[in-house]
Amino acid sequence: MMQAILLVNATEELQGLAEDLNPADWSVTTCDLPEAARRLSEEGPFDALLLNLTEDLEQSAVRTLLRAEVTGDRLAIIALVQPQQLADLDPALAVDDFIVHPAGWEELAARIRRALRRRRGSSSENIIRSGDLLMDLANYKVFVADRPVELTYKEYELLRFLATHRDQVCTRETLLNRVWGYDFYGGARTVDVHIRRLRSKIEGHGHTFIETVRNVGYRFCSG
Repeated sequence: MMQAILLVNATEELQGLAEDLNPADWSVTTCDLPEAARRLSEEGPFDALLLNLTEDLEQSAVRTLLRAEVTGDRLAIIALVQPQQLADLDPALAVDDFIVHPAGWEELAARIRRALRRRRGSSSENIIRSGDLLMDLANYKVFVADRPVELTYKEYELLRFLATHRDQVCTRETLLNRVWGYDFYGGARTVDVHIRRLRSKIEGHGHTFIETVRNVGYRFCSG
């Protein structure tokens, strides 16, 4: 499910970072601080508010933006700060998480998902089922036949991407771009190795979830 993010006070660097987020999963809108409240009320619903505090902002305007009546109770709020700002952060600032910048797009995506999980908890829209496989997207958990499965970050993201594009053939190049990022220079063998490890953890005993499409890539099979 695509998540809508409002990025407030976006620098050119942050704009580039936001563009690295998988467009199939994230929709990012940017604005300046003075127009953020209007964007939230008129152009929503947004799932997350990403507020760049690395540059000087009028603190009263920040507090006004973060009032409960402006942001609501389901909007995840994440602030980006510089390391030297941590000691002086206002403890009353109503945010769900802080990201120390500079940060990579992978950390950005993981922190936003964690903040959304805390706000919303698990719901049916965050659950993927296929036969005996269950993915709890809100809590980053995977089960096969009610048995928890420990996956690495890349294995989890690979499975999540395949499962959210079930019955679609995903080429190795697509998986490299969407899971590892456009600036990753590894070859197709990287995908094959991770698929093999992933299968060893979730398949067996009659369970088959990932199908190899010869000379093309992989497909997640519906249960």
